Amino acid sequence: MFEEERKRSIVQFVEQQTRASVQELSQQLGVSESTVRRDLKELEEARLLKRTHGGAVSLQSVNFEAAFPDKEDRFQEEKLRIARKAVELIQEGDAILLDGGTTTLQIAKMLKGFSNLKVITNSIMALNELKDCRNIEVSITGGMLRPDTMAFVGPMTERSLEMVRVDKAFLGTNGLDLHDGISTPNMLEAATKRKMIAVAKQAILLADHSKIGQVSFCKVADLQDIDHLILDSDTPDSFIRGLEALDVDFTIV
Repeated sequence: MFEEERKRSIVQFVEQQTRASVQELSQQLGVSESTVRRDLKELEEARLLKRTHGGAVSLQSVNFEAAFPDKEDRFQEEKLRIARKAVELIQEGDAILLDGGTTTLQIAKMLKGFSNLKVITNSIMALNELKDCRNIEVSITGGMLRPDTMAFVGPMTERSLEMVRVDKAFLGTNGLDLHDGISTPNMLEAATKRKMIAVAKQAILLADHSKIGQVSFCKVADLQDIDHLILDSDTPDSFIRGLEALDVDFTIV
């Protein structure tokens, strides 16, 4: 089987099954697992599927959400640049809200130099990063824990958020589309993010270029509902022109 034919077969199999493991694809195609992994990497770069820990899923599945470790390993340099720009927006004395996610986790790691800050988060990972910071007052929302995101969501989380008002909320997203706005695969996650936007003076969305053009099951908000958007330099020009047409405030880093 030639390389292009093999890759076409991989995409067809993943789309038919919604998801597939490296082992399954290796057996199906009669090639080594290392060959499958190389093909999956190239197919993801071509935006024909999405790699996961140990396999791949179809981009057609709006319900898909990668586990936290899978997301943490992807686009690390872009996430660091976005997080650094976000931290530049924080001032001493601010009360800030950190959403669950891999980019917001990078913000948490960069807050240790502040001497007067209040942080509320629904992220166990962010809490763990900040728990020993003496000069940062850290609060956790509580609620129902989602293992995929290591973040609390649901009615208890929303009630906790109703009790606070923050200067800035930093949010992540699964999908970012000019027409369909901000989206995520989980209904409770979407409701929690909407509450975060509501309690913040400024809602700041962080998104690397892999999120652009993606649409997940549950809509969170329109792009115009966000006060500022931070994107990486691989953001397509067509998306930038769309943001300008919608009069959405954004920064490219």
